[in-house]
Amino acid sequence: MKTALLIEDDESFRTTVGLALKARGFCVLEAVSGAVALERVEAHGPPDGILLDMRLGRSHGMKLIPELRAHCQDSRIVVLTGYGSIPESMEALRLGADDYLLKPAGIDSIIGALSGKSVYGTRGKSGDSPSLARVEWEHIQRILHDSDGNISQAAKRLGIDRRTLQRKLAKQPPES
Repeated sequence: MKTALLIEDDESFRTTVGLALKARGFCVLEAVSGAVALERVEAHGPPDGILLDMRLGRSHGMKLIPELRAHCQDSRIVVLTGYGSIPESMEALRLGADDYLLKPAGIDSIIGALSGKSVYGTRGKSGDSPSLARVEWEHIQRILHDSDGNISQAAKRLGIDRRTLQRKLAKQPPES
């Protein structure tokens, strides 16, 4: 039986994904924070796969990737986020993640990523061109990342009003 460590602070999402993984034969360990996740690894050993939420409360899940990689060298680490961007996905992969999926990801996509049978979740089928809305959203995310999360500075660099940028950031990312 494969073991999956699910690191997610949203209880309803964690429960839903956990139940779906259990129904498909996984033994699921759950954690609400990085500290709890490391305790689970210490107690149960490295899991086969780790599903890591990008935003864990006030902390950033990406900061946990190197520590998880150090303790779980052979585990597949899949970052799951509702706020994905190309720079963040590249950073997650650089830090040691194996895959990167955008919420809401289906359970088949999650299992594919945990099993190593998926392509990176930031795009649809290979060769598909992203929509204009998706390109705009990714550009905004890159500028925001380059501005260290400073919305006023990012808005100035984009040449738009800060409130306009905040409205754009409040929307869900386009699918493709």
